[in-house]
Formats: sequence, C-alpha cells, structure tokens
Amino acid sequence: MKLSRPARRALLVLHLVSAGAWIGIDVMVAVLVLTGRFAADVALRSLAYRALAAFVTLPMLVSGLVCLATGVVLGLGTKWGLVRYWWVAVKLVLNVVLCALILVVLQPGMDEVGAYGEDLLTGNPPAGRVSDLFFPPAVSLTCLTFATVLSVAKPWGRRQRTPRPAKAA
Repeated sequence: MKLSRPARRALLVLHLVSAGAWIGIDVMVAVLVLTGRFAADVALRSLAYRALAAFVTLPMLVSGLVCLATGVVLGLGTKWGLVRYWWVAVKLVLNVVLCALILVVLQPGMDEVGAYGEDLLTGNPPAGRVSDLFFPPAVSLTCLTFATVLSVAKPWGRRQRTPRPAKAA
C-alpha cells in the first residue's frame, strides 16, 4: 500500500499534532503533580489532584492512540515500513507500551488521586496515597522525547533481512 502525497501529508500532520498534544498533556500532568505536591495553599493542592483525576487519562489515551494509529498507517504506506527500520520499530514499541501503561497503571489510580484531593480539603489526608505520581510524567516525557529524537535522527539503519530461499527453476 502506497499513500498518495496529500494523504501522507495529512496523516503526518495528524501524527505530529497528536504527538505534540501527548507531550503537552504530559507537561500539564507534571505541573499538576508538582503543584499538588509543593503548593503552599491547600485548596490549590486539592484542585491540582482533583484536576488530575478528572481530566488527564482520557485526553492522554486518545492522543496516544491517534499517534499510534497514524504511525501505523504511515509505516504501512511509506518507504519507512512498520518495522523495516529500527527507529520506527522502537517508536512503535514505545507508543504501545505507553498506551498500555496509561490503561494499566495510570487510569486505575485516578479515583484514589481524586479522593486524596477531596481529603486535602478536610485536613486529614492519608499519608502516601499519591507519592508515586511524579513517575508517570517523568517516564512518559522521557520516552516521548526519545521518540521525537528518533524521528529526527533516524539512527541505526535497516533491520536485518532474513534471506529468502532461492526459487526453484
């Protein structure tokens, strides 16, 4: 399957916009986590945690899945292929892993984060309920930055081809 030039450009723009949105959402998550952790005002800290619980996972997952879908279509419809080059294969794996982590690790804990934000307002929040929130945006931003570098640098070349058996005469 070969994409036409207008289709390839449209998909590439959508891919870049979704990746940019994903990075932007991760930056927002980092800001909310740091605000919730270090702000002096308890009401602001509470609001940050409640905003995390209410607004983060769905936009992050949607942008990740759009990025994944457009990347797969671009891989199948261009010379780069889906797993023909190492840098494309690594980006594909990173995207799938990050989307899975959103569903398996981040989403299930969001109700607890929202409850912690509510408990902050009562003055008796349980200790340690949100202590690991720094790691999701740190890991995700690192991986997404690495994927961006891969897109620009295109390192490592082609994956090894397996030799095809000779055709019988």
